[in-house]
Amino acid sequence: MRALLHNRRALIGAGILVFFGLVALLAPVIAPYSPTDINFTPMLGVSRDHLLGTTPQGQDVFSQLVYGSRNSLEVGLITAAIIAVVQLFMGVFSGYAGGWVDGVLSSVTNIWLVLPGLVLLIVIISYVPSKGITTMIVVLAVTGWAWGARVLRSQAIALRDRPFVEAARMSGESRWHIVLFNIVPNMFGVLVANFFGAALYAVLAEAGLDFLGLGNINEVSWGTMLYWAQSANAMLLGEWIYLLLPGLCILLLGTGFGLLNFAVDEVADPRLRRN
Repeated sequence: MRALLHNRRALIGAGILVFFGLVALLAPVIAPYSPTDINFTPMLGVSRDHLLGTTPQGQDVFSQLVYGSRNSLEVGLITAAIIAVVQLFMGVFSGYAGGWVDGVLSSVTNIWLVLPGLVLLIVIISYVPSKGITTMIVVLAVTGWAWGARVLRSQAIALRDRPFVEAARMSGESRWHIVLFNIVPNMFGVLVANFFGAALYAVLAEAGLDFLGLGNINEVSWGTMLYWAQSANAMLLGEWIYLLLPGLCILLLGTGFGLLNFAVDEVADPRLRRN
């Protein structure tokens, strides 16, 4: 923690996440209108009543931008947490257990790795009958765990024959106890870096799927804002702010997760700090 507090990337990334977290929590206070209210004149310019104007559908752009942060943060953090649990089982436990358990779990991971991720993601989300934030989280978690699990398996194999693990094994500790209390703490940096990497993947993938119209287009998110802006030809109609600002928010939130990912990597690996 002391190293992270002195890491510029970590501080900037944490600052970005704290900012968007506060915006999401205080959305009812910050936003002057409901994000789904369509009672305004379409395509109004920037004014005192509408800080960023209105959409071609007659909604307040600023209110949609504020409430959209909730969707992106929720998808990113919950998806990353689910992926972390799956990676822990498929990677760490597989690497420590060895034998047929490792063979079966590694085969499943290898199959998932060779499947084209983007195609698999689009196919699954296209055929799911119910579209919403829960469905989006589940689909992103199902398609996003394999690479991190492979990394954690390698780390677990490197640690399972260390003296402290052997001592715990000789004292009669169970496999799960050894994995959770002896191996996992020694790869904490990798786990945290994987978490932020998974959150970055989830935020960008969710925004891309919503932009393509594969999510629930009636929910307010930065991705659906881009979808409706594109559908209404906002750029051609001069409503460039309706298209630019959601994309900028996605970029900033993704940058925050990415910077924290890099910072944790640097702290966990002294060789990166030297470079």
